[in-house]
Amino acid sequence: MLVTIRRALLSVSDKTGLVEFAKALVARKVELLSTGGTARLLIDSGIPVTEVSAYTGFPEIMDGRVKTLHPRVHGGLLGRRGIDDAVMAKHDIPPIDLLVVNLYPFAATVAKPDCTYADAIENIDIGGPAMVRAASKNHESVTVIVDPADYKLVAADLDVNAGATSIDTRARLAAKAFAHTAKYDTMVSAYLLAHEGNEQDQFPPTLPLVYEKLQDLRYGENPHQQAAFYREIGLTGSCVANARMLQGKELSFNNIADTDTAVECVRVFAEPACVIVKHANPCGVATALSLTDAYDRAYRTDPTSAFGGIIAFNRELDEATAIAIAGRQFVEVIAAPSVSAGAAVALASKQNVRVLVIGALAKTAPSEREYRSVVGGLLVQSRDTALAQPDTFKIVTQLKPTPTQFADLWFAWRVCKYVKSNAIVFAREGMTIGVGAGQMSRVYSTRVAALKARDEGLEVEGSAMASDAFFPFRDGIDVAAEYGIKAIVQPGGSRRDDEVIAAANEHGMTMVFTGMRHFRH
Repeated sequence: MLVTIRRALLSVSDKTGLVEFAKALVARKVELLSTGGTARLLIDSGIPVTEVSAYTGFPEIMDGRVKTLHPRVHGGLLGRRGIDDAVMAKHDIPPIDLLVVNLYPFAATVAKPDCTYADAIENIDIGGPAMVRAASKNHESVTVIVDPADYKLVAADLDVNAGATSIDTRARLAAKAFAHTAKYDTMVSAYLLAHEGNEQDQFPPTLPLVYEKLQDLRYGENPHQQAAFYREIGLTGSCVANARMLQGKELSFNNIADTDTAVECVRVFAEPACVIVKHANPCGVATALSLTDAYDRAYRTDPTSAFGGIIAFNRELDEATAIAIAGRQFVEVIAAPSVSAGAAVALASKQNVRVLVIGALAKTAPSEREYRSVVGGLLVQSRDTALAQPDTFKIVTQLKPTPTQFADLWFAWRVCKYVKSNAIVFAREGMTIGVGAGQMSRVYSTRVAALKARDEGLEVEGSAMASDAFFPFRDGIDVAAEYGIKAIVQPGGSRRDDEVIAAANEHGMTMVFTGMRHFRH
């Protein structure tokens, strides 16, 4: 069904492309109605327009809070053609065939550092959503545009249909408009819930979430799955979702997930550090005085797994490090706070390598919550931003760690937080020696870490070991002793802690408790 556009109401915050679109409407003899700043822009551009206050016969009041909430506006949008014609004529309510509205910039307002609560409240749009919902409900007769990108779509429809729009176009735009108002309401709700004094609503009965799509992905975890990448509205700070791609193929679902792990792990180190991730687990992590040395040491942990992995740094990627990577291995993604000009040139020949600029890494990620889907549901938790510090470690064995052992334990503990449970990390001198991840038994995670170290010719004897959770039995300590582990860091808290401590003492080990576990599933 075609509907000819004879009258349009334009009232927008985002004025991109509006003047050109309005001129195209006037060229088709469309009568224009408008409000406030939109009307002034059109008038200044020489476009004939009737202000809504003149159209309704009622002035804008309350500093513009009330201007479109009037029967002549909403009746024109909601009136059913062929059904409500008589009542519309009786009350002098002409039909409005096209509504062009986008809402007050609430997200941009509350993102400003100096935004006050009062500022936020004043930027909650009332009339705009009411009109959009009215026009969308009546899309059988009314066309609604909430996105300047759709001006061309409607203009093309008008050209094809001699000044009319098709029901397909109107229905598609109505669905988009309802999503627009839902997004807006969700942003307002989330702000009010998060505002000072509402901490108890961190997990409200109804969870308002709104994300904007960054890109469609080629596929999900597997080629037969469809996928897309979304970002929190208003997200600021350094993370994968805010990264800028310098070069390379389009990121895949798995690339994004693995890069997130790599960036979050490397974030916790103050000294120059490199993290290599493969299939959601760090397979090599190291610190050094230079980035190149950090990369070299991280790579040595597990060169086999590093093939096709993700590499993240916490310093600017320099030319020497970029040359070392390009000449040594196949890599899917390289992520760093910044990339030097020389590094960019060195990687330019590797056209498929994805190079991401993350931005300056703060100590914690910008998101406060994380989400994980299950069939038919969503798990929500606060992010695991805590990390037990060395000055809180409790020495529980007869032997105290030497300064070198203590440094190794602290390094291993930081890495272990980002390894899938059950997680075991062997480390020495700021370098991972072996990583055991995702095993059903902590004992087998220990054996996997030792196996990997042996395969790469790395000496386990004298290394420190970190476990993401407590040892439920002494067998984990006994197995670690078999491989020559001399120092262990673990949360503690098992009913058999005394048995575990006794085992460590028997083997001449030193062990510290952190009092905090870091399961990662």
